[in-house]
Amino acid sequence: MDDMSLKVSASPHVRSKDNTSDIMFDVIIALVPATIFGIYQFGSHAAILVAACMISAVLFEALYQYGMKKKITVSDCSAALTGLLLALNLPPTLPVWMAVVGSAFAIIIVKQLFGGLGQNFMNPALAARCFLVLTFGRFMTNFVIDGATAATPLARLRMGLPIDLGNMFFGNVAGTIGETSVIALLIGAIYLLIKKIISPKIPLVYIGTFAICIAIYALVKDMNVVDFTLAHLCGGGLMLGAWFMATDYVTSPITSKGKIVFGIILGLLTFVLRIFGSTPEGVSYAIIFSNLLVPLIEKATAPKAFGQGADVKKEDKKSKKAKSGEEDSKTDKKEDKNIFPDDTKEAKKDDESKAKSKMDVKSIVKAIAAIFVITLVMGAALGVVYNVTKDPIAKTNEKAKQEAYETVYPTADRVVVSDELDYTALNDLLHQFTSEDITLDEFGMAVDASNNALGYVITVTNSTGYGGDIQMMIGIDFNGIIQGISFLTLNETVGFGMEAQNEEFINQFIGKDVESFSYTKTGSTSPSEIDAISGATITTSAVVNSVNAVVILVILLGGGI
Repeated sequence: MDDMSLKVSASPHVRSKDNTSDIMFDVIIALVPATIFGIYQFGSHAAILVAACMISAVLFEALYQYGMKKKITVSDCSAALTGLLLALNLPPTLPVWMAVVGSAFAIIIVKQLFGGLGQNFMNPALAARCFLVLTFGRFMTNFVIDGATAATPLARLRMGLPIDLGNMFFGNVAGTIGETSVIALLIGAIYLLIKKIISPKIPLVYIGTFAICIAIYALVKDMNVVDFTLAHLCGGGLMLGAWFMATDYVTSPITSKGKIVFGIILGLLTFVLRIFGSTPEGVSYAIIFSNLLVPLIEKATAPKAFGQGADVKKEDKKSKKAKSGEEDSKTDKKEDKNIFPDDTKEAKKDDESKAKSKMDVKSIVKAIAAIFVITLVMGAALGVVYNVTKDPIAKTNEKAKQEAYETVYPTADRVVVSDELDYTALNDLLHQFTSEDITLDEFGMAVDASNNALGYVITVTNSTGYGGDIQMMIGIDFNGIIQGISFLTLNETVGFGMEAQNEEFINQFIGKDVESFSYTKTGSTSPSEIDAISGATITTSAVVNSVNAVVILVILLGGGI
């Protein structure tokens, strides 16, 4: 007789030869084509950023685990993958130290503080990218191509400027290091599908939902549906996000229906953020927001256990029989006979319930205490950093201010700002004759070495810029003639609105005896006309209105204050 003995082992009983490090390494291999192309396209600094992110991510994980006396797990390649994904989501001109800060945020804050691999609630690389955008917005939106600053294809698309679909597909466009080449990303995606590392369900549902929404929008707006849809599919990191980050094992649903729901939510969110949001991108925020919904999605789409519902049917049958008095009597007798076993079972259930409740309360208290301690430590650290850096920052700001004074009024020896001015009254006057969108921030007097007054140095903020507030310092003499202009705050689109700070544009205002400027798109024909910045009408309008407001204010003051 054959040996019929059974081998008993702990679950899971279905096993795979692949382990965590194998999976992570395969994803890294799949990202190699996009990484190589990004380095080829953007140069050596892109290579330095990739290396810095990967090395610092591994070091931060090792140092944190060593400091917390945990098992060091950097050999699983998850930290290296996080660093690589972060690097591919960065602009190629970002300073290296900012990239390292992003790695620290991804590894320590998002991953390790929540328990390490498998416990993070959102994709660490994307969370770090969003953190860097919020912290270093100007640097995170500075994109170049062939050594020159340029707008991304989606930014051009939003402004109604022409785009080249061929360049977008092959990658000859501005963007982050790893998002530009669609073909390189698709090669990596095919590798992952062949190796069965990812399921195509989430990416295809995500891309399909987004494509349908974009096509409908283009149809309603009477655009070229095919070109508009393809441009959105090829741009803005959609392919990088859909195939390499939305499919993250930890932060995506494991249920079949959940993957579909997750993909649909991603597609809808990306559409809304791109079309109606303040920026032309949206993939990063769509993914990390959807990551937060994964527990709810899995709870709603969890399959029922085999045979679930049978107990309910039995209970229904019993309730029908219980209507007769005879059945009630039999039931009572059975309960009397089994009272001790049942009581014992109920007692055990109550004890287990109470123990579970205590454990839950204990866990909650521990979590609250941990969050409190982390907040306290971080707050103290920020306080120390603030005290250490506030004086150098103040000196730097003052130096920048003095340099701006010299720029806007070159013939002045210094600028005197009085603390006794009634800015409320001056702003009321400004709003009465100009616009409430323009606010007077500072009013100074430009004087020479002999303390003779030459004119004014006026700082105003206009809230109607394309990218937010535009703060300008303007030098103007008593006759209303502009002496110089300097931008203190300018967050417009790179390659378009940011061109307002170029001398070629600023010099159009200087030295002209004009009471009111206007702008034109067809070439100026008079001293009062300013050539608009190509593709940046909103920025041009805001700058012209601010200059006109300052001229009007000086005229109203009659040369004195």
